Amino acid sequence: MRFQAPESLSEQIAQHLGQRIITRDLKPGERIQELKVAGELNVSRGSVREALLILERRHLIEIFPRRGAVVSSLTVDSVNSLYDIYIELLCMLGRKVLERRSGSELGGVMGQVREVQAVIDALNAPGADAAEQVIDAGFGVMRYAYGLVENPFLEETLENFRPAISRTYFVALENFRDEIGETATFFRQLAEAAVSDDIGRLEAVIRAFGEHQRQQVLTILHQEEGA
Repeated sequence: MRFQAPESLSEQIAQHLGQRIITRDLKPGERIQELKVAGELNVSRGSVREALLILERRHLIEIFPRRGAVVSSLTVDSVNSLYDIYIELLCMLGRKVLERRSGSELGGVMGQVREVQAVIDALNAPGADAAEQVIDAGFGVMRYAYGLVENPFLEETLENFRPAISRTYFVALENFRDEIGETATFFRQLAEAAVSDDIGRLEAVIRAFGEHQRQQVLTILHQEEGA
């Protein structure tokens, strides 16, 4: 049995603020004031300060001398840097799953994909809540894969990227209405490749979807720069 310590208060605060950044409730360039957050959440400034350091490590904020914490901007360079490494890490996770499990043992993957599809089918209208549900369901597939691979270093690395990638994923889902359908197609193809024991196809599916999402986000950034 794997021991899991309860999340610290600073981690809970970081997750709360991180979700507000991901959903653009807190916008790029906006200041996050320790005293204001502490008052709103009824916590100590020390806990908020620790939470901000966590968010800085996750690339959701920047901390400047005398200015304090500011929500980081999404830029062309930061998005490209993020997807360059994230796509490779997902391919590694996929390879490790198939190295440790045969396709016949991966029926659970199909079950996870059906859960993603069920979430998508249940959503009748676009919106922030819909995007959040799809993102969380998608990461459920990844969490299932962690259990198959049992590599804590790979899991920790991917989880550290999760807030930043969720942020870009949210941007794509909010601006391109067909992205929810694309997500369902991606996970279905991913599961089919896994069950077929086809590593080459699995990597191709991951790379194609990762590059597609990268281009969607870059298109939005270019539009915002030109506005």
